[in-house]
Amino acid sequence: MSAATTTTPLELNGVVIDDGFAEAFPMKATRLIITAHNPTWARHAAVAATGFATSVIACGCEAGIERELPPDETPDGRPGIAILIFSMSGKELAKQIERRVGQCVLTCPTTAVFSGIAEGEAVPLGKNLRFFGDGWQTSKLIAGQRYWRVPVMDGEFVAQETTAVIKGVGGGNLLLLARDTDAALAAAEAAVVAMQRLRDVIMPFPGGVVRSGSKVGSKYPSLMASTNDAFCPGLLGLVKHSELDARTRCVMEIVIDGLSEAAVGEAMRVGMQAGIALGAAGGLLRISAGNYGGKLGPYHFHLHKLLGEQARAAT
Repeated sequence: MSAATTTTPLELNGVVIDDGFAEAFPMKATRLIITAHNPTWARHAAVAATGFATSVIACGCEAGIERELPPDETPDGRPGIAILIFSMSGKELAKQIERRVGQCVLTCPTTAVFSGIAEGEAVPLGKNLRFFGDGWQTSKLIAGQRYWRVPVMDGEFVAQETTAVIKGVGGGNLLLLARDTDAALAAAEAAVVAMQRLRDVIMPFPGGVVRSGSKVGSKYPSLMASTNDAFCPGLLGLVKHSELDARTRCVMEIVIDGLSEAAVGEAMRVGMQAGIALGAAGGLLRISAGNYGGKLGPYHFHLHKLLGEQARAAT
């Protein structure tokens, strides 16, 4: 992954904002609503269902918790969690949904699962999982939607028959360049907290942050991606091209997936603003973004444009 091209740097609160863009690509996405007897068990199921889902490179999907839902926002009037799952194709997404719900939601005490998107391509949710009921499963049609009731040892597992799959956007990103680990973590954590207040987006890596940013390809032919050496502080002076200077000793990346281009752009904007608020005094030196020269995907999130009036006022 290359850095954003820096032609006209912008400085806000002592933080340099590159004049470049993050490049993102189309994905298939769905939202699932997991409910349970109380918020604790809804979260247990949601955490398990979104585990090992940081990158489609090796996980098959990218997934995360979108937000908690109060009882008045869930189909069965119980506490819930909304999760988002993204994959590169509808076929792969359908596989991931069935496996993750079957292994992590069906198994979790008191849970039920519903589609969280009203319209889109229908893929199985409870349609195949119902067979776990061994013939004792029953269904009911409510407002044109079929729900399956599967007997389990704490009562029954309820699952909507299908969930809707829509077009999503994957790979929005920010690179936070800081003077040390403490400063980089503080900026990344503040940005993730700000982004998590928004709907329709997730940050799929652990804690929303990734330290192993990658570039396309490798000296080893079997690898499709390898370490983004231009942003590795330990390689300063060793690689042909580095994006760092001697002051920058730590870089953190935040990857954003969203249900729309607008949602990803808004998440990047509030994330940048959270970092800028900490400023150079907090150790954040520069904000950049990764791209592949515009060849990876059609969605280009230009950092200065996302900051809008804030950027114009500073120039």
